[in-house]
Amino acid sequence: MSAVAPVTAGVARVPLLRDLLELTKPRIVAASTVAALAGHLAGARDVEPGLLFATLAGVGSISAAAGILNQVLERDVDAKMPRTANRPLPAGRLRVGTATALGIATAVASLVLLATRVNALTTVLAAFALLSYLFVYTPLKRVTSFNTFVGAVPGALPPVLGWTGATNHLGQGGLVLFAILFLWQLPHFLAIAWLYRADYARGGLVMLPAHDPDGSLTARQACVHAATLGVVALAPFALGLAGPVYLLGAIALGGWYFVAALRFLRAPADASARRLLSASLVYLPAMLCLIALGK
Repeated sequence: MSAVAPVTAGVARVPLLRDLLELTKPRIVAASTVAALAGHLAGARDVEPGLLFATLAGVGSISAAAGILNQVLERDVDAKMPRTANRPLPAGRLRVGTATALGIATAVASLVLLATRVNALTTVLAAFALLSYLFVYTPLKRVTSFNTFVGAVPGALPPVLGWTGATNHLGQGGLVLFAILFLWQLPHFLAIAWLYRADYARGGLVMLPAHDPDGSLTARQACVHAATLGVVALAPFALGLAGPVYLLGAIALGGWYFVAALRFLRAPADASARRLLSASLVYLPAMLCLIALGK
């Protein structure tokens, strides 16, 4: 018995660790951290490894805290939607108190790290991102489809946090990074909203497709935002923050993203929405690479 018990305990810990990791929404954490890395490299004159590490750790952990606490707040909604019903909280594998404590501890640790190792501006912006995500965007999802625009604000801040972590000011570069990420999110989330429109309706979340049964308005908005992004993404070159390689890459990526949105507009359907979503998932990392190497 004594030989078996440690093995059994070790096996039991694996699902627990997996559930704790799932609470953090690791893919969003990874994307936020990479975006912060791009912003930091774009802003830094000389990269200081210690400052870079503290910035990325702070951004990653504040994103993790947002993911955990969002799942605490939306556990009733997640339980109603097939694609989220098996998450640790609605499935009952973790207690709400445990998740809440973990989320708060992670948020506090992140803000302390940013305040002591990075700078006050980055700390304030990170706190704003967390609070607006949890207490403005999350409740608005049950009220109005305008929530997509509101949620894009904290979603656009990771590269800005990387920039301010390196520069300790917003400046033109920080504002341009914000605008690019803000606009990128809109076609991305509109495609998701269309693909999972039945799920969202079942969960009581108000997304644009709920008022747009044929998809024309959803696709039109995606097209307008993709076109605007294509223009705004040229700003780093126009402002002297990036060179010709960035310009060519931004034009190519922006054109491709717009074409995907245009195809969704011409034939609003799951297949064209899925292609737009795929294009958005290629656009973001490619654009972040161009931003990081823009100088």
